[in-house]
Amino acid sequence: MGKLIAYRLLFAVPQLLIISVVVFSLTYLIPGSPAAAILGTSATPEAIAQLEAQMGLDRPPVERFVEWFGGLLHGDLGTSYRAGIPVTDMLAQRVPATVSIVLGGMVVALLLGVGAGVFTGTRPGTVADRVVTGGTVLGLAIPEFWLGLLLTTVFAVKLGWVPILAWTPFTDDPLGWLRGIVLPSLALGVTGGAIIARQTRAATVSSLASPYIDTLTAAGVPRRVLVTRYGVKNALVPVLASAGVTFAILIGVSFVVEKVFALPGLGSLMLTSVIGQDFPVVQGIVMITALMVIAVNLLLDIGYGLINPQARPQ
Repeated sequence: MGKLIAYRLLFAVPQLLIISVVVFSLTYLIPGSPAAAILGTSATPEAIAQLEAQMGLDRPPVERFVEWFGGLLHGDLGTSYRAGIPVTDMLAQRVPATVSIVLGGMVVALLLGVGAGVFTGTRPGTVADRVVTGGTVLGLAIPEFWLGLLLTTVFAVKLGWVPILAWTPFTDDPLGWLRGIVLPSLALGVTGGAIIARQTRAATVSSLASPYIDTLTAAGVPRRVLVTRYGVKNALVPVLASAGVTFAILIGVSFVVEKVFALPGLGSLMLTSVIGQDFPVVQGIVMITALMVIAVNLLLDIGYGLINPQARPQ
């Protein structure tokens, strides 16, 4: 297992390097000047040039990248052009909301997806299978922002079960935090659950159709034991292997969901930073989300290696 962790950590280094180069290059290629965006349309070319020199934007791109990447290795994401404060401080205020609803959405997706996938996978071709599978198609088709508005209207406005547009940090009020992330997590989890359900169903059907299952059936092993101990366990291997992709999808979708529920997360900060050409903040958000995806994939790879020892590097 130690070899697997070391292998994945070593593989993460070039990933981060490639992502950092791409992100820095894309922000550099965006037309316009951050200095001009800060000063406004009435600024003179001399004033823009002076501010660019103060911000270090007049230096060669390679020199700026080396300085930025060197700071990144030490946990320094730079300073916001507009706010004038460290990007790490800005992200520290925004990451909790995003992480909360993404992890909540992942929990909902796994519960819905694995449950529905195993249920239908053990009953292929039945009416229940067709109904649930049709529901997954609907779950994939519904836009998250529309689902978020629907959930807010029903459960917050009509029924009053949860607060409307309320975000409470976990450290201030754990129960209030939980109530505040329920609806955003549901809005995220439906899409992820539909993806996982279809994967789980296909894997369960394939697993239960394997020759060794027929052998165990002939040996008198009860159906319940076959499903729980052999079929489901083997079906979870491909699902776990692809759960990292689902997590990455939920992070991207969370930016939209944050807007619907007015959450102080990375999504709204990313939007304002792109519009305001606050590139250090944009780069910091992309790198933080990339680190989250890599970390989750590392944990999933460890779990995958425990379930499937053949996947471990020799």
